[in-house]
Amino acid sequence: MENLHDKRKIYNRAELLENQIKENPMEQFRGWFLDAEQNPHISEANAMAISTLENDGCPRTRMVLLKSFTWEGFIFYTNYESRKGKAIESNHKACLHFFWPSLERQIIIKADLEKLAENLSDGYFHSRPKGSQLGAVVSPQSQVIPDREYLEEKLKNLEKEFENIEIQRPKNWGGYLAKPYEIEFWQGRPNRLHDRIIYELQEDFNWKISRLAP
Repeated sequence: MENLHDKRKIYNRAELLENQIKENPMEQFRGWFLDAEQNPHISEANAMAISTLENDGCPRTRMVLLKSFTWEGFIFYTNYESRKGKAIESNHKACLHFFWPSLERQIIIKADLEKLAENLSDGYFHSRPKGSQLGAVVSPQSQVIPDREYLEEKLKNLEKEFENIEIQRPKNWGGYLAKPYEIEFWQGRPNRLHDRIIYELQEDFNWKISRLAP
């Protein structure tokens, strides 16, 4: 067994103090996200983990891409019949997680999820490259398939079928809006005394801001 006890990193790039934060967590997120987008060492600032609760009571986590964010929340797209789609259908809550090691930052978001309006999903679907559109049609996401060739053959057939035809968005594919009710911003600090600022949505729709011990 490999011993990892001595693998340590000193976090000292930045700080997160109460006099530096925004009153609204979406504004705070926007600032941190722009920092991540502009960092040359971060190739996909919009890559996020999403954890959902499955029927056996165990959370399941996977990486997806954030495609938009507004004052209301965070938008991503997927197959509604995938494992994550079925989990969201039975439990409308999920946890989103961004980790940007180059900035020594992470954000943990607890949210309620709801499907986007069909016209919004249509608009995004038709903005995608045709190959991505075909991929959404071809893949029975999360289902068992015989082999890789099964997908490749389906793709070839669909490429011919839709060579000069606009592809319609499959009804089982679309977007979700994750509406946050708790957002934690974590900034690495020396001696593992990290800064943790948490925003919690109140009944009057204002945000309560607190500091958590590291």
